[in-house]
Amino acid sequence: MGAYKSVLHEMSMTTPTQFWNDSCSIPELNYAIEHGGVGATTNPVIVGQVLKAELETYVPLIRELIAAMPKATEDDVAWALNERMAQDGAKKLLPVFERTGGKAGFISIQTNAKYYRDAEKMAAQAVHFSGLAPNIMVKIPVTAAGIAAIEEATYEGVNVNATVSFTVPQSIAVAEAIARGLSRRERAGRDNSGLFPVCTIMVGRIEDWLREVMNAENITVDPIAIDMSGVAVFKNAYRIYRERGYHTRLLAAAFRNHYHWSQFIGGDVSMTITHKWIRQFIESDIPCENRMDTPVDPKLVAQLKKHFPDFVRAYEPDGLRIDEFDGFGATRRTLAQFLKGYDDMVAIIRGFIVG
Repeated sequence: MGAYKSVLHEMSMTTPTQFWNDSCSIPELNYAIEHGGVGATTNPVIVGQVLKAELETYVPLIRELIAAMPKATEDDVAWALNERMAQDGAKKLLPVFERTGGKAGFISIQTNAKYYRDAEKMAAQAVHFSGLAPNIMVKIPVTAAGIAAIEEATYEGVNVNATVSFTVPQSIAVAEAIARGLSRRERAGRDNSGLFPVCTIMVGRIEDWLREVMNAENITVDPIAIDMSGVAVFKNAYRIYRERGYHTRLLAAAFRNHYHWSQFIGGDVSMTITHKWIRQFIESDIPCENRMDTPVDPKLVAQLKKHFPDFVRAYEPDGLRIDEFDGFGATRRTLAQFLKGYDDMVAIIRGFIVG
């Protein structure tokens, strides 16, 4: 490994590929930064998991917030806690933000999952969150309303991280919405130099959805075809992004196998990786080689196209219309999980308020 602490560190130092810690846990974030991590991300499920795993650490803060907000609802306290957790992570990443001139070192905080159909509420909350720290990035789901919110939030100067996104059509819609927001800012004489938005593609969650369809419909394909389905979608989106010169950067998330990391090395992309996968990748013997420009085996893509109409919808740039985003299987599945994650997070706070 030479001067590099790990293959992830080597990737971060020698290629344009970035990785983030997929959690706001401070111990995990410290570990990621040590190995070259330059960002972090949260969502309702992640925040709930961190609270459960590190509850004793947060008990004093939870009690402090409850006492300081005597008229607050459990939702109010939950969001105050969420914001403090994001701010703590932002402080850890501030040196990276400053060292890179604001191009990296962000932590993402997600808008309320319950707002996914309301563009105005998502945009307003995004503007609020962006004021919490200079290196805050705001996650907005790529629903039909989310596309409108992404454009408006961008216009208001928010660094957006588009989430609940699984498909090439969603990634294109995000890039176009951000482009419109940036253009509006330019016409209004606003400075765009500090805006470095990203569009997440949850590569493992398209795989999860296709597995669910496969089991429900008794479909048989080469197992590696499913493993590579998210990779194929991401690489096709990356190709289109480069051809069209979009300002937005792609980010891979929701890992299920090492292809979701190793196949993207060398790309001008980001990856958000859980602590478990970070440790596993660090301890692997997979070499740091540029694989981003190596296409997925066309035979595997052909199998997926033949058997899964939803793969075609995810893979082809015109596979979904914006008004179809909310009904896509992976979208519905993920929104349901995020909504449950939010409810679980609030329930933790409720336990402290009502006992």
